[in-house]
Amino acid sequence: MERIEFYKSQIQAYKKQAKAVKSKIIQLSLLRLFVFFLACAGVYLLWSSTFWVIAIVVVFIITFVFFVKNHLRLKRKLQKTKLIIDINEDEIQALCGDYSHFKSGQAYKNTEHAYAEDIDLFGESSFFQFINRTGLIHGEAKLASWLKSNEIQNINQKQQAIQELSENVKFRQNFTAEAQMLEDQNQLDDILHALSKHKNFVPKAFQYLGLIFSLLSFGVLGLYGFEIISTYQLLLWIFIGLGITGFYVKKINALSLITSKSQELFRQYQKLIDAVENQNFNSEILKQKQSLLKSKNQEASVAIKRFTRHIDALEQRQNLMVGFVFNALFLWDLQQGYKIEKWLSLHKQKLKQWFQVMAFFDAQNSLANMAYNQTHFCFPEIKLKNSHILECQSATHPLIPKDQAVVNDFKIQNEDFLIITGANMAGKSTFLRTVSLMIVMANLGLPVCASHCIYKPIKLITSMRTSDSLSDESSYFFSELSRLKTIIEHIKTETYFIVLDEILKGTNSHDKAKGSKQFIEKLVKTKSSGIIATHDLSLCELSEQLKQVHNFYFDAEIINEELHFDYKFKKGVCQNMNASFLLKKMGIV
Repeated sequence: MERIEFYKSQIQAYKKQAKAVKSKIIQLSLLRLFVFFLACAGVYLLWSSTFWVIAIVVVFIITFVFFVKNHLRLKRKLQKTKLIIDINEDEIQALCGDYSHFKSGQAYKNTEHAYAEDIDLFGESSFFQFINRTGLIHGEAKLASWLKSNEIQNINQKQQAIQELSENVKFRQNFTAEAQMLEDQNQLDDILHALSKHKNFVPKAFQYLGLIFSLLSFGVLGLYGFEIISTYQLLLWIFIGLGITGFYVKKINALSLITSKSQELFRQYQKLIDAVENQNFNSEILKQKQSLLKSKNQEASVAIKRFTRHIDALEQRQNLMVGFVFNALFLWDLQQGYKIEKWLSLHKQKLKQWFQVMAFFDAQNSLANMAYNQTHFCFPEIKLKNSHILECQSATHPLIPKDQAVVNDFKIQNEDFLIITGANMAGKSTFLRTVSLMIVMANLGLPVCASHCIYKPIKLITSMRTSDSLSDESSYFFSELSRLKTIIEHIKTETYFIVLDEILKGTNSHDKAKGSKQFIEKLVKTKSSGIIATHDLSLCELSEQLKQVHNFYFDAEIINEELHFDYKFKKGVCQNMNASFLLKKMGIV
């Protein structure tokens, strides 16, 4: 398979890269050890010369810091390389039919949603798990919200964005690896809220006052050095500096508490933002999202980098000796607090937007990845004025492996209803979910599981899996009626594609047939469209009374005392049912 071979080549390339990085880490460690022994030897040999001892120590410290920074950079690069190897291995596993290692989206299940529960959108072995490749918590939530959105606007633009991003594998995998390296993502919302609510307390005069005080401090130190002022006068100046800082210490502590939490998270996010900023996009949606990463003619990555530097400077106060000297002589905390507050005044209204853009690209990568992997899928041709809602060739459910899938051709015209009959396990429910999921995928701009598809955008609503609720003291039948009422309310104001599976199951057969016919007649009058699966053959008689109703079926045959299904979608009414045969076959009757 072409894609599997590609991912294998990626794994080999990145394993080679990881090996080279490991080698550099070992070399750097040995070099660092060598420099340490060299410094020790230098200090030992030149111990009698204070100047040279100090010089060696200073050079060693500078060199050591340089080595440590490079060591951390290489370790991070190795970690990211290993993650990209894992990403490619995961894709091979998924293409072989096992995608259970991806998050299932269980938390997004909602029985009240228009279609999510009926078509297995979330949970184990769900469509969400099939496509989810998000690395960010907010990206995962964004992907889930798209799947549930039922939006039908700008599908052509969505397709262009997905197509463009699908071919940019390097960007997608690098972005996902960077996202997976983020720690404490769950704190982001609290941090953004705290920063947005922060009220400035450092006087604006500190734009100049901090610098003036610092220059005066150098003057005082000079005067003390030349013995023009006494120690008591120097101490008085120090206490003035500490007194000014101390007046604001509670507010500075509160600011430091917020910013210190955001420091590492923002630093990591800055790499993601930088990756998006440095891409050249052609599709309108991607370019528009990328354009949001600017504030006051400054790119978001540059702004965030400056913010983390201000936080670094403020956090020097954690070293008591440094904090004491810097605050006494330079009003350090207030100077850095002023810089942070000035930054927040300029950018805090944009912060949430920047992080939302990252969530967008994270979720968009999942859609693009699916489009890249599923080479046998096709992008629907969007026709807003088409006479048919769907015209599909060789369509099947996207989660059924290609070598096991039975494909079908079908057309569904505007304002038509298809009544589908068939034996148990013959394929009715799978077909309903195939069509439903095809609509959801098409609305997202995704390719669908078909060789060719023409689609007129429409919203979806279903009633396939109604359950009773003991906590609400509601019966199964009442739950189903509530669901059907919801459908009627929806189609009063908007056009929907309606998918129903065996409605009114909670009543006797005569009442069910009568009620079902009345409900279908009502749906037809609203000029809606949809599919209704049923075992009740009497509903098929509606095709003789209503020109919008058409009968189709899935068949089952008994061959050599065995039940066989061809899973083919056929025009007409099913005449073969299998309940009595299965009861005999299993020895129940």
